[in-house]
Amino acid sequence: MTAQTIWRATVLTLFPEMFPGPLGVSLAGRALASRLWTLETRDIRDCATDKHRSVDDTPAGGGPGMVLRADILAAAIDATDITPGRPRLLMSPRGRPLTQSLVAELAAGPGPLIVCGRFEGVDERAIEARGLQEVSIGDYVLSGGEIAAMALIDACVRLLPGVMGKQASGMDESFSEGLLEYPQYTRPQEFEGRQIPEILTSGDHAKVAAWRRAQSEALTRARRPDLWAARHGTKSTTDG
Repeated sequence: MTAQTIWRATVLTLFPEMFPGPLGVSLAGRALASRLWTLETRDIRDCATDKHRSVDDTPAGGGPGMVLRADILAAAIDATDITPGRPRLLMSPRGRPLTQSLVAELAAGPGPLIVCGRFEGVDERAIEARGLQEVSIGDYVLSGGEIAAMALIDACVRLLPGVMGKQASGMDESFSEGLLEYPQYTRPQEFEGRQIPEILTSGDHAKVAAWRRAQSEALTRARRPDLWAARHGTKSTTDG
């Protein structure tokens, strides 16, 4: 992989010391060390204009907390000087859900710029003016966007060419076909009276594949009726 095609993650944060964190170990860490992808972190406070390096102010209209200023964040984004083709993301609980299909889309591109919010939120004008796409990793609120950014980056890095030992590893996992992954087993043959299903040790690859498919479908129907409904174009019973 050449320097021109390497996948890049650029992170804007108030806490650059949090990175690489988990991204520096295991699969992502080995790939980072091997230059299969690169990580750049930038401190938003570097674009502050006062001696206190202030980046936030009180919400217009009143209310609790503080809001990340539009001028400071816009300046930080501009300072990255990223190429126009790279996605600009803001980790936000009100954003588009991070799905495996979105991960695959991002992994296939040049790599994103990711803004990690803090405080009560980000001035809406910065989101609009710099074309930030809001992305959420779930229906809950974190202290900041850093952990969410790590989750997004890790999910993307796993799909990069040369990162996983077997390309098939990424094909059989949860959500790869809109289904949850089937149960996995390994030695010993018996554990506390529980046996590995006989079909998995039968040597009949067609029957194993059929069993795994059936298990994935059953788990998806039981645990994620929303996924099952979306896969079959019907309305989930959990919908309002």
